[in-house]
Amino acid sequence: MPLSSPHRSALADQVISQLRAQITSGEWPVGSRIPTEPELVEQLGVARNTVREAVRALAHNGLLDIRQGSGTYVVATSELAGVMNRRFAAAEPRHIAELRSALEASAARLAARRRTDHDLRQLDTLLERRERAWESGAAEAFVEADATLHMAIVAAAHNEVLAEIYADLRGVLRDFLRADVGEELRPEGHMDHSRLVAAIRAGDGDLAAAEAGVHPFGCRLAGTEGD
Repeated sequence: MPLSSPHRSALADQVISQLRAQITSGEWPVGSRIPTEPELVEQLGVARNTVREAVRALAHNGLLDIRQGSGTYVVATSELAGVMNRRFAAAEPRHIAELRSALEASAARLAARRRTDHDLRQLDTLLERRERAWESGAAEAFVEADATLHMAIVAAAHNEVLAEIYADLRGVLRDFLRADVGEELRPEGHMDHSRLVAAIRAGDGDLAAAEAGVHPFGCRLAGTEGD
């Protein structure tokens, strides 16, 4: 939908808001490449300089990554998520694992008490998708499927603040998982998540929390848990 405004800075703000909405709504998911500059000019009905200014502003805020010769990619769904990505990009892997353990154990305990029938159906679907991704041997597909399952467990806790914090950290956690998995799926790296989903279905908060709490220490970090 074309935007109209005679004032350059106000128009740029409108474009920034519209592009941000495309990101936060999930229409442009994290990892996806946004339309090219000429495509955005045509879609929005504004000048190239205005589009360029808006894209640079969102890149500065950490939502977009401008890659010369490749395009511009979504790297975060909010300004806070962008800050988190930059702040913790070089964090100690064990510290990220401990953070994941704390957040996901708490979420699983709450999910066991609060999950709805819709939540359970969603978890079953995503668990099956995760297993299919593993069997396919495609590491990136598995990372996405695993991250989506964990996000659904957090959502099933029905705690808006916890869900927002987890979503803002999702890029950090996904990068950690991606580094943990590596480019090739290894049999010793597989962790069964069916017991976690079963515990949530059974309403067993203690077991759900225990299952969720150990998963971040799997694969590469399992051998150093006592450090």
